[in-house]
Amino acid sequence: MSTLPSETAWLCLAVMAALGGLVLCQLKMSSGQVRRKVVCLGGLWGGACLLSLSLFWGLVLFSLSCFLLYIYLSGQELLPVDQKAVLITESFAGMSSSHSPPLQPAGSEGKYRVWMEVNRGFPSSQRNRVGGSDSGFGHALSKYLDQLGFTVFAGVLDENGPGAEQLRRTCSKHLCVLQMDVTNPQQIKDAYSTVVQKVQNRGLWAVINNAGILSLPADGELIPMSHYKQCMAVNFFGAVEVTKAFLPLLRKSKGRLVNVSSMAGEIPFLKLAAYGSSKAALTMFSAIMRQELAKWEVKVSIIQPGGFKTNITGTREMLEKLEKDMLDYLTPDVQEEYGQDYILAQRRFLTSLHVHSSSDISPVLLDIQHAISAKSPSTLYTPGPGTYLWLCFFNFSPTSIFDYFNKKFFNSDVSMPRTLSMPNQKNEVM
Repeated sequence: MSTLPSETAWLCLAVMAALGGLVLCQLKMSSGQVRRKVVCLGGLWGGACLLSLSLFWGLVLFSLSCFLLYIYLSGQELLPVDQKAVLITESFAGMSSSHSPPLQPAGSEGKYRVWMEVNRGFPSSQRNRVGGSDSGFGHALSKYLDQLGFTVFAGVLDENGPGAEQLRRTCSKHLCVLQMDVTNPQQIKDAYSTVVQKVQNRGLWAVINNAGILSLPADGELIPMSHYKQCMAVNFFGAVEVTKAFLPLLRKSKGRLVNVSSMAGEIPFLKLAAYGSSKAALTMFSAIMRQELAKWEVKVSIIQPGGFKTNITGTREMLEKLEKDMLDYLTPDVQEEYGQDYILAQRRFLTSLHVHSSSDISPVLLDIQHAISAKSPSTLYTPGPGTYLWLCFFNFSPTSIFDYFNKKFFNSDVSMPRTLSMPNQKNEVM
Protein backbone atom coordinates (compact mmCIF):
# COMPACT_ATOMS: atom_id res chain seq x y z
CA MET A 1 0.00 0.00 0.00
CA SER A 2 1.48 3.34 -1.05
CA THR A 3 2.18 6.17 1.35
CA LEU A 4 0.97 9.76 1.12
CA PRO A 5 2.62 13.08 1.88
CA SER A 6 1.63 14.09 5.38
CA GLU A 7 -0.28 17.19 4.19
CA THR A 8 -2.38 15.19 1.71
CA ALA A 9 -3.03 12.45 4.24
CA TRP A 10 -4.19 14.93 6.87
CA LEU A 11 -6.41 16.69 4.33
CA CYS A 12 -8.05 13.41 3.26
CA LEU A 13 -8.58 12.37 6.88
CA ALA A 14 -10.10 15.76 7.71
CA VAL A 15 -12.52 15.56 4.78
CA MET A 16 -13.42 11.99 5.70
CA ALA A 17 -14.01 12.95 9.34
CA ALA A 18 -16.17 15.93 8.37
CA LEU A 19 -18.32 13.91 5.98
CA GLY A 20 -18.52 11.05 8.44
CA GLY A 21 -19.73 13.46 11.11
CA LEU A 22 -22.43 14.82 8.81
CA VAL A 23 -23.57 11.28 8.03
CA LEU A 24 -23.74 10.41 11.74
CA CYS A 25 -25.81 13.54 12.43
CA GLN A 26 -28.24 12.57 9.70
CA LEU A 27 -28.37 8.99 10.97
CA LYS A 28 -29.54 10.19 14.38
CA MET A 29 -32.63 11.70 12.77
CA SER A 30 -33.42 8.65 10.63
CA SER A 31 -35.61 5.64 11.32
CA GLY A 32 -34.16 2.51 12.85
CA GLN A 33 -34.36 0.58 9.59
CA VAL A 34 -32.53 3.31 7.68
CA ARG A 35 -29.81 3.44 10.33
CA ARG A 36 -29.25 -0.31 10.20
CA LYS A 37 -28.99 -0.41 6.42
CA VAL A 38 -26.72 2.61 6.15
CA VAL A 39 -24.35 1.45 8.86
CA CYS A 40 -24.05 -2.02 7.30
CA LEU A 41 -23.62 -0.79 3.72
CA GLY A 42 -21.33 2.07 4.69
CA GLY A 43 -19.13 -0.19 6.80
CA LEU A 44 -18.84 -2.85 4.13
CA TRP A 45 -18.15 -0.38 1.32
CA GLY A 46 -15.71 1.68 3.34
CA GLY A 47 -13.82 -1.36 4.54
CA ALA A 48 -13.58 -2.75 1.01
CA CYS A 49 -12.25 0.56 -0.29
CA LEU A 50 -9.57 0.82 2.37
CA LEU A 51 -8.46 -2.81 2.09
CA SER A 52 -8.44 -3.28 -1.67
CA LEU A 53 -7.06 0.04 -2.89
CA SER A 54 -4.14 2.31 -2.14
CA LEU A 55 -4.50 4.54 0.88
CA PHE A 56 -5.12 7.64 -1.22
CA TRP A 57 -7.85 6.17 -3.44
CA GLY A 58 -9.30 4.28 -0.51
CA LEU A 59 -9.74 7.54 1.40
CA VAL A 60 -11.12 9.26 -1.70
CA LEU A 61 -13.73 6.58 -2.33
CA PHE A 62 -14.62 6.32 1.34
CA SER A 63 -15.14 10.11 1.46
CA LEU A 64 -17.26 9.89 -1.69
CA SER A 65 -19.31 7.15 -0.04
CA CYS A 66 -19.89 9.37 3.00
CA PHE A 67 -20.97 12.22 0.73
CA LEU A 68 -23.45 10.05 -1.16
CA LEU A 69 -24.82 8.69 2.11
CA TYR A 70 -25.28 12.25 3.33
CA ILE A 71 -27.24 13.13 0.19
CA TYR A 72 -29.39 10.01 0.67
CA LEU A 73 -30.00 10.70 4.35
CA SER A 74 -30.97 14.29 3.60
CA GLY A 75 -34.02 12.86 1.87
CA GLN A 76 -34.90 10.98 5.06
CA GLU A 77 -35.58 14.16 7.03
CA LEU A 78 -39.15 14.38 8.28
CA LEU A 79 -41.54 16.97 6.91
CA PRO A 80 -43.43 19.19 9.36
CA VAL A 81 -46.71 17.72 10.55
CA ASP A 82 -48.81 20.90 10.12
CA GLN A 83 -51.90 18.91 11.17
CA LYS A 84 -51.72 16.78 8.02
CA ALA A 85 -54.77 14.50 7.78
CA VAL A 86 -54.31 10.72 7.71
CA LEU A 87 -56.78 7.85 7.43
CA ILE A 88 -56.15 4.53 9.21
CA THR A 89 -58.34 1.56 8.33
CA GLU A 90 -59.75 -0.70 10.98
CA SER A 91 -59.02 -4.01 12.64
CA PHE A 92 -61.04 -7.18 12.24
CA ALA A 93 -59.93 -8.65 15.54
CA GLY A 94 -62.93 -7.21 17.34
CA MET A 95 -61.17 -6.49 20.65
CA SER A 96 -60.16 -3.23 22.22
CA SER A 97 -56.64 -2.40 23.30
CA SER A 98 -57.64 -1.09 26.69
CA HIS A 99 -54.47 -2.36 28.33
CA SER A 100 -52.17 -0.10 26.35
CA PRO A 101 -50.19 2.39 28.46
CA PRO A 102 -49.85 6.01 27.29
CA LEU A 103 -47.20 7.00 24.79
CA GLN A 104 -43.95 8.14 26.35
CA PRO A 105 -41.14 10.28 24.97
CA ALA A 106 -37.77 8.57 25.03
CA GLY A 107 -34.27 9.94 25.07
CA SER A 108 -32.81 13.34 24.37
CA GLU A 109 -33.80 13.18 20.69
CA GLY A 110 -37.40 13.96 21.64
CA LYS A 111 -38.77 11.09 19.54
CA TYR A 112 -41.61 9.05 20.91
CA ARG A 113 -40.82 5.51 21.96
CA VAL A 114 -43.93 3.40 22.30
CA TRP A 115 -43.82 0.33 24.48
CA MET A 116 -47.16 -1.33 23.88
CA GLU A 117 -48.05 -4.69 25.36
CA VAL A 118 -51.29 -5.01 23.43
CA ASN A 119 -53.93 -7.04 25.27
CA ARG A 120 -51.59 -7.90 28.12
CA GLY A 121 -53.41 -10.27 30.42
CA PHE A 122 -55.32 -12.10 27.66
CA PRO A 123 -54.53 -15.77 26.96
CA SER A 124 -51.68 -16.36 24.56
CA SER A 125 -54.08 -17.92 22.07
CA GLN A 126 -55.68 -14.50 21.63
CA ARG A 127 -52.46 -12.71 20.71
CA ASN A 128 -50.69 -12.29 17.43
CA ARG A 129 -49.73 -9.47 15.15
CA VAL A 130 -51.26 -6.79 12.96
CA GLY A 131 -54.36 -5.01 14.12
CA GLY A 132 -56.37 -1.92 13.29
CA SER A 133 -57.93 1.15 14.87
CA ASP A 134 -60.08 -0.95 17.22
CA SER A 135 -56.94 -2.61 18.59
CA GLY A 136 -53.34 -3.57 17.90
CA PHE A 137 -51.29 -1.51 15.44
CA GLY A 138 -54.16 0.73 14.36
CA HIS A 139 -55.22 1.66 17.87
CA ALA A 140 -51.65 2.48 18.94
CA LEU A 141 -50.92 4.23 15.63
CA SER A 142 -54.01 6.43 15.95
CA LYS A 143 -52.87 7.59 19.40
CA TYR A 144 -49.28 8.02 18.28
CA LEU A 145 -50.01 10.11 15.19
CA ASP A 146 -52.58 12.16 17.09
CA GLN A 147 -49.98 13.00 19.72
CA LEU A 148 -47.53 14.00 16.99
CA GLY A 149 -50.04 16.55 15.72
CA PHE A 150 -51.68 14.77 12.77
CA THR A 151 -55.40 15.00 12.13
CA VAL A 152 -56.33 11.32 12.41
CA PHE A 153 -59.34 9.59 10.88
CA ALA A 154 -59.49 6.26 12.70
CA GLY A 155 -61.64 3.71 10.93
CA VAL A 156 -63.27 1.18 13.25
CA LEU A 157 -65.64 -1.73 12.92
CA ASP A 158 -67.81 -0.50 15.78
CA GLU A 159 -67.91 3.24 16.37
CA ASN A 160 -69.64 2.59 19.71
CA GLY A 161 -67.23 -0.12 20.85
CA PRO A 162 -64.73 0.19 23.74
CA GLY A 163 -61.76 0.72 21.40
CA ALA A 164 -63.47 3.63 19.65
CA GLU A 165 -64.60 5.13 22.96
CA GLN A 166 -61.07 4.96 24.32
CA LEU A 167 -59.74 6.83 21.30
CA ARG A 168 -62.33 9.58 21.80
CA ARG A 169 -61.52 9.78 25.49
CA THR A 170 -57.72 9.80 25.32
CA CYS A 171 -56.95 11.60 22.05
CA SER A 172 -57.23 15.21 20.97
CA LYS A 173 -60.19 16.87 19.28
CA HIS A 174 -58.39 16.46 15.94
CA LEU A 175 -59.00 12.68 15.97
CA CYS A 176 -62.20 11.55 14.29
CA VAL A 177 -63.56 8.01 14.68
CA LEU A 178 -65.18 6.66 11.51
CA GLN A 179 -67.49 3.68 11.17
CA MET A 180 -65.80 1.88 8.28
CA ASP A 181 -65.85 -1.81 7.47
CA VAL A 182 -63.51 -2.18 4.48
CA THR A 183 -65.70 -4.99 3.13
CA ASN A 184 -68.73 -2.65 3.08
CA PRO A 185 -68.66 -0.32 0.04
CA GLN A 186 -71.37 1.93 1.46
CA GLN A 187 -69.44 2.53 4.68
CA ILE A 188 -66.36 3.39 2.62
CA LYS A 189 -68.39 5.94 0.65
CA ASP A 190 -69.83 7.41 3.85
CA ALA A 191 -66.34 7.66 5.35
CA TYR A 192 -65.09 9.39 2.21
CA SER A 193 -67.89 11.96 2.45
CA THR A 194 -67.05 12.64 6.10
CA VAL A 195 -63.34 13.05 5.35
CA VAL A 196 -64.02 15.41 2.42
CA GLN A 197 -66.34 17.52 4.57
CA LYS A 198 -63.80 17.83 7.41
CA VAL A 199 -60.55 18.33 5.45
CA GLN A 200 -62.08 20.60 2.79
CA ASN A 201 -59.23 22.34 0.94
CA ARG A 202 -56.47 20.84 3.09
CA GLY A 203 -56.83 17.46 1.41
CA LEU A 204 -55.91 14.05 2.79
CA TRP A 205 -52.18 13.50 3.22
CA ALA A 206 -52.01 9.73 3.81
CA VAL A 207 -54.06 6.55 3.67
CA ILE A 208 -52.77 3.72 5.86
CA ASN A 209 -54.37 0.42 4.92
CA ASN A 210 -53.90 -1.45 8.16
CA ALA A 211 -57.00 -3.66 8.34
CA GLY A 212 -56.13 -7.33 8.53
CA ILE A 213 -57.41 -10.74 9.51
CA LEU A 214 -55.41 -13.91 10.05
CA SER A 215 -57.98 -16.72 10.22
CA LEU A 216 -56.93 -19.97 11.90
CA PRO A 217 -53.45 -21.13 10.83
CA ALA A 218 -53.58 -24.66 9.45
CA ASP A 219 -52.44 -26.79 6.54
CA GLY A 220 -53.71 -25.29 3.30
CA GLU A 221 -55.89 -28.33 2.60
CA LEU A 222 -57.64 -27.96 5.96
CA ILE A 223 -58.51 -24.27 5.62
CA PRO A 224 -62.12 -23.83 4.42
CA MET A 225 -62.70 -21.87 1.24
CA SER A 226 -64.76 -19.39 3.24
CA HIS A 227 -61.61 -18.49 5.20
CA TYR A 228 -59.61 -17.97 2.01
CA LYS A 229 -62.35 -15.68 0.70
CA GLN A 230 -62.59 -13.77 3.98
CA CYS A 231 -58.83 -13.15 4.07
CA MET A 232 -58.89 -11.90 0.50
CA ALA A 233 -61.96 -9.73 1.19
CA VAL A 234 -60.36 -7.96 4.15
CA ASN A 235 -56.62 -8.05 3.49
CA PHE A 236 -56.69 -7.42 -0.25
CA PHE A 237 -60.01 -6.34 -1.77
CA GLY A 238 -60.76 -4.07 1.20
CA ALA A 239 -57.42 -2.30 0.84
CA VAL A 240 -57.91 -1.94 -2.91
CA GLU A 241 -61.41 -0.48 -2.52
CA VAL A 242 -60.28 2.01 0.14
CA THR A 243 -57.30 3.01 -2.01
CA LYS A 244 -59.46 3.60 -5.09
CA ALA A 245 -62.00 5.59 -3.09
CA PHE A 246 -59.47 7.97 -1.49
CA LEU A 247 -56.93 8.30 -4.31
CA PRO A 248 -58.49 11.54 -5.62
CA LEU A 249 -57.68 13.16 -2.26
CA LEU A 250 -54.13 11.74 -2.27
CA ARG A 251 -53.49 12.99 -5.79
CA LYS A 252 -54.66 16.44 -4.77
CA SER A 253 -52.23 16.57 -1.82
CA LYS A 254 -49.44 14.57 -3.54
CA GLY A 255 -49.53 12.48 -0.42
CA ARG A 256 -48.74 8.97 0.73
CA LEU A 257 -50.27 5.52 0.43
CA VAL A 258 -49.02 3.07 3.07
CA ASN A 259 -50.11 -0.57 2.95
CA VAL A 260 -49.43 -2.80 5.95
CA SER A 261 -48.64 -6.18 4.48
CA SER A 262 -46.68 -8.95 6.20
CA MET A 263 -43.57 -11.07 5.98
CA ALA A 264 -46.00 -13.85 5.08
CA GLY A 265 -46.84 -11.94 1.91
CA GLU A 266 -43.36 -12.58 0.58
CA ILE A 267 -42.12 -15.63 2.49
CA PRO A 268 -44.09 -18.91 2.21
CA PHE A 269 -44.52 -19.64 5.91
CA LEU A 270 -46.26 -22.87 6.78
CA LYS A 271 -49.90 -22.81 7.98
CA LEU A 272 -50.53 -19.37 6.46
CA ALA A 273 -51.78 -20.24 2.98
CA ALA A 274 -54.91 -18.06 3.22
CA TYR A 275 -53.34 -15.14 5.07
CA GLY A 276 -50.05 -15.22 3.13
CA SER A 277 -51.79 -15.36 -0.25
CA SER A 278 -53.92 -12.31 0.55
CA LYS A 279 -50.89 -10.34 1.79
CA ALA A 280 -48.89 -11.38 -1.28
CA ALA A 281 -51.66 -9.92 -3.44
CA LEU A 282 -51.52 -6.70 -1.39
CA THR A 283 -47.73 -6.53 -1.75
CA MET A 284 -47.93 -6.88 -5.54
CA PHE A 285 -50.75 -4.33 -5.75
CA SER A 286 -48.62 -1.88 -3.75
CA ALA A 287 -45.58 -2.39 -5.99
CA ILE A 288 -47.61 -1.70 -9.12
CA MET A 289 -49.39 1.31 -7.63
CA ARG A 290 -46.03 2.74 -6.54
CA GLN A 291 -44.99 2.97 -10.19
CA GLU A 292 -48.34 4.10 -11.56
CA LEU A 293 -48.85 6.84 -8.96
CA ALA A 294 -45.33 8.24 -9.34
CA LYS A 295 -46.53 10.52 -12.16
CA TRP A 296 -48.97 12.06 -9.68
CA GLU A 297 -46.16 12.45 -7.11
CA VAL A 298 -48.00 10.13 -4.71
CA LYS A 299 -45.50 7.94 -2.86
CA VAL A 300 -46.36 4.33 -1.95
CA SER A 301 -44.73 2.33 0.82
CA ILE A 302 -45.17 -1.25 2.01
CA ILE A 303 -44.80 -2.22 5.67
CA GLN A 304 -43.90 -5.88 6.21
CA PRO A 305 -43.77 -6.38 9.98
CA GLY A 306 -42.24 -9.37 11.68
CA GLY A 307 -43.82 -11.03 14.71
CA PHE A 308 -45.57 -8.65 17.10
CA LYS A 309 -48.03 -9.42 19.87
CA THR A 310 -51.37 -7.96 18.90
CA ASN A 311 -54.75 -9.60 18.55
CA ILE A 312 -55.39 -10.23 14.89
CA THR A 313 -56.72 -13.69 15.77
CA GLY A 314 -59.47 -12.28 17.96
CA THR A 315 -61.02 -13.91 21.03
CA ARG A 316 -60.92 -17.50 22.25
CA GLU A 317 -64.56 -17.85 21.17
CA MET A 318 -63.65 -16.74 17.65
CA LEU A 319 -60.85 -19.32 17.46
CA GLU A 320 -63.19 -22.05 18.64
CA LYS A 321 -65.68 -21.06 15.97
CA LEU A 322 -62.94 -21.16 13.32
CA GLU A 323 -61.99 -24.67 14.48
CA LYS A 324 -65.63 -25.77 14.29
CA ASP A 325 -65.94 -24.29 10.79
CA MET A 326 -62.84 -26.22 9.73
CA LEU A 327 -64.10 -29.53 11.12
CA ASP A 328 -67.55 -29.04 9.55
CA TYR A 329 -65.94 -28.21 6.21
CA LEU A 330 -63.67 -31.26 5.97
CA THR A 331 -64.89 -34.39 4.26
CA PRO A 332 -64.83 -37.67 6.23
CA ASP A 333 -61.94 -38.92 4.08
CA VAL A 334 -59.77 -35.91 4.83
CA GLN A 335 -60.60 -36.09 8.56
CA GLU A 336 -59.63 -39.75 8.53
CA GLU A 337 -56.34 -39.05 6.76
CA TYR A 338 -55.26 -36.21 9.05
CA GLY A 339 -56.91 -37.32 12.28
CA GLN A 340 -58.75 -35.05 14.70
CA ASP A 341 -55.76 -34.81 17.05
CA TYR A 342 -53.61 -33.34 14.27
CA ILE A 343 -56.37 -30.98 13.15
CA LEU A 344 -57.03 -29.62 16.65
CA ALA A 345 -53.28 -29.28 17.26
CA GLN A 346 -53.10 -26.57 14.60
CA ARG A 347 -53.91 -23.95 17.21
CA ARG A 348 -50.54 -24.64 18.84
CA PHE A 349 -49.00 -22.77 15.92
CA LEU A 350 -50.34 -19.56 17.46
CA THR A 351 -48.45 -20.35 20.66
CA SER A 352 -45.28 -20.75 18.61
CA LEU A 353 -45.88 -17.36 16.98
CA HIS A 354 -46.44 -15.82 20.39
CA VAL A 355 -43.13 -17.13 21.72
CA HIS A 356 -41.22 -15.60 18.80
CA SER A 357 -43.14 -12.29 18.82
CA SER A 358 -42.20 -8.96 20.34
CA SER A 359 -44.32 -6.93 22.77
CA ASP A 360 -42.71 -3.67 21.63
CA ILE A 361 -44.55 -2.49 18.52
CA SER A 362 -42.77 0.87 18.43
CA PRO A 363 -40.63 -0.16 15.38
CA VAL A 364 -43.83 -0.51 13.35
CA LEU A 365 -45.18 2.86 14.48
CA LEU A 366 -41.87 4.62 13.82
CA ASP A 367 -41.58 3.12 10.33
CA ILE A 368 -45.13 4.15 9.46
CA GLN A 369 -44.38 7.63 10.75
CA HIS A 370 -41.30 7.71 8.50
CA ALA A 371 -43.31 6.47 5.51
CA ILE A 372 -45.83 9.32 5.82
CA SER A 373 -43.39 12.03 6.95
CA ALA A 374 -40.02 11.57 5.24
CA LYS A 375 -39.13 13.65 2.20
CA SER A 376 -38.10 10.45 0.40
CA PRO A 377 -39.75 7.49 2.15
CA SER A 378 -38.56 3.95 1.58
CA THR A 379 -40.62 1.68 -0.63
CA LEU A 380 -40.29 -1.21 1.83
CA TYR A 381 -40.09 -1.26 5.63
CA THR A 382 -39.39 -4.45 7.58
CA PRO A 383 -39.85 -3.64 11.28
CA GLY A 384 -39.25 -6.39 13.77
CA PRO A 385 -36.33 -8.50 14.97
CA GLY A 386 -34.94 -10.71 12.22
CA THR A 387 -37.50 -9.67 9.60
CA TYR A 388 -35.00 -8.35 7.07
CA LEU A 389 -32.75 -11.38 7.61
CA TRP A 390 -35.67 -13.71 6.89
CA LEU A 391 -36.39 -11.86 3.64
CA CYS A 392 -32.72 -12.07 2.60
CA PHE A 393 -32.56 -15.74 3.58
CA PHE A 394 -35.62 -16.58 1.49
CA ASN A 395 -34.50 -14.59 -1.55
CA PHE A 396 -30.91 -15.81 -1.67
CA SER A 397 -30.85 -19.31 -0.20
CA PRO A 398 -31.54 -22.49 -2.23
CA THR A 399 -35.14 -23.65 -1.99
CA SER A 400 -34.25 -26.94 -0.32
CA ILE A 401 -32.30 -25.18 2.44
CA PHE A 402 -35.07 -22.64 3.05
CA ASP A 403 -37.73 -25.39 3.17
CA TYR A 404 -35.68 -27.33 5.73
CA PHE A 405 -35.26 -24.41 8.12
CA ASN A 406 -38.83 -23.20 7.57
CA LYS A 407 -40.13 -26.62 8.57
CA LYS A 408 -37.85 -26.84 11.60
CA PHE A 409 -38.68 -23.35 12.78
CA PHE A 410 -42.45 -23.30 12.30
CA ASN A 411 -43.54 -26.93 12.35
CA SER A 412 -41.42 -28.50 15.07
CA ASP A 413 -44.20 -28.79 17.67
CA VAL A 414 -46.91 -30.25 15.42
CA SER A 415 -47.29 -34.01 15.12
CA MET A 416 -47.67 -35.87 11.84
CA PRO A 417 -51.09 -36.52 10.29
CA ARG A 418 -52.73 -39.70 11.49
CA THR A 419 -52.10 -41.71 8.31
CA LEU A 420 -48.43 -40.74 8.08
CA SER A 421 -47.84 -41.53 11.76
CA MET A 422 -48.94 -45.15 11.28
CA PRO A 423 -45.93 -47.27 10.17
CA ASN A 424 -47.90 -49.57 7.88
CA GLN A 425 -49.76 -46.72 6.23
CA LYS A 426 -46.58 -44.68 5.91
CA ASN A 427 -44.86 -47.50 4.06
CA GLU A 428 -47.84 -47.84 1.71
CA VAL A 429 -47.75 -44.11 0.94
CA MET A 430 -44.02 -44.26 0.24
